[in-house]
Amino acid sequence: METPLTHNISPGGEPPDLAQYEKTGGYAALRKVLGMAPAEVQAVVKESNLRGRGGAGFPTAQKWSFVPMGDDAPRPKYLVCNADEMEPGTFKDRLLLEGDPHQLIEGIIISAYAIQADVAYVFLRWAYKLAARRMEKAIAEAYRHSYLGKNILGSAYSLEMHLHVSAGRYMCGEETALLNALEGKRANPRAKPPYPQVSGLWGKPTIVNNVETLCNIPHIVSQGAEWFKSLSRSGGGTKLYGISGRVKKPGLWELPMGTSMREILEEHAGGMCDGYQFRGLLPGGASTDFVTAEHLDVAMDFDSMQKVGSRLGTGTMIVLDDKTCPVGMLLNLEHFFAQESCGWCTPCWSGLSWIEQILQDMEEGRGRASDLELLESHTRLLGPGHTFCALAPGAAEPLQSGLKYFRDDFERHIHEKRCPWSRT
Repeated sequence: METPLTHNISPGGEPPDLAQYEKTGGYAALRKVLGMAPAEVQAVVKESNLRGRGGAGFPTAQKWSFVPMGDDAPRPKYLVCNADEMEPGTFKDRLLLEGDPHQLIEGIIISAYAIQADVAYVFLRWAYKLAARRMEKAIAEAYRHSYLGKNILGSAYSLEMHLHVSAGRYMCGEETALLNALEGKRANPRAKPPYPQVSGLWGKPTIVNNVETLCNIPHIVSQGAEWFKSLSRSGGGTKLYGISGRVKKPGLWELPMGTSMREILEEHAGGMCDGYQFRGLLPGGASTDFVTAEHLDVAMDFDSMQKVGSRLGTGTMIVLDDKTCPVGMLLNLEHFFAQESCGWCTPCWSGLSWIEQILQDMEEGRGRASDLELLESHTRLLGPGHTFCALAPGAAEPLQSGLKYFRDDFERHIHEKRCPWSRT
């Protein structure tokens, strides 16, 4: 099984420096691209069926195609790498940032060339201290060897790259809030249209792509679109799948896109810990709908997960076991979302705080029968189209599915006037 994204990574070891990266074929794709037209690069990525790995799954080349091209296009143009990985349960980008920074840098340069961007930013989560040090070192190496800066490798193409360490907040993962933060403003989402591809950073054309998305680009250019599609069981390429919770081997693996949840849970993660039974999982981080045992044979890809009422998201699963209170788990998640709301729109800042309080009351024995209807109404009022961005709709997903699959647990909290999992 080919693992292009992780073949250079030694967990716990040092990442390859520039010379080591070059020995494994690094920067060969960039050299190839400099002899191609930007439209040709976009065409190869389009043919590969690469979809964004940050959670939304939007076709990467289609996103690029919205950027104005040609001599009359506004300047400068920007490419921004979203490395603000704050989705609970998600740690895939950290592996790539720490383990093979030159792979990301090469992916950024090629992607920037495809849209003729002049400046690139890596917007990094503040807590990723080791990743910051390794990215800084790798960027400096790339400048010294003419992979960045003026007239890259003697070509007519130039690109400046900057590492921006975020001040924090989950909200910065939303692309327009991220752009506001880069501009030194409060990280609030922007109204769309205009879209960032036309009017983004400082009002200029901007593409925002996820770390894992960008790391795929050099391999697609080097090996071709058909090779990339052949790696997958469905869709295109490989995917970094992770799992956390009471499993025997929590971790992260690069597997063919479309690998089933059962295979990831039972074969790669070793199954549930002794003494624990599986109840359900969130397949793509905290802001996705629960799935249960009946769904475990479903392929972990964008389309298949939608058919069972959830989303692939980041592909990093959070497992719920039979000794963990689902209401308490949801309270923990909704507390996170409530405190991370930017406060820009009322349904989000008010609704999430209200949800948190209702769940807190249930956990402490103050729940009422009417609370269930109230929680269900919140999942509708916080749904898509009612807020400026996807934070509140994402927060509603685990709650609405939790009410569906674990309703008996909610009712026990109300009838027994306590948390059934409490020791007191």
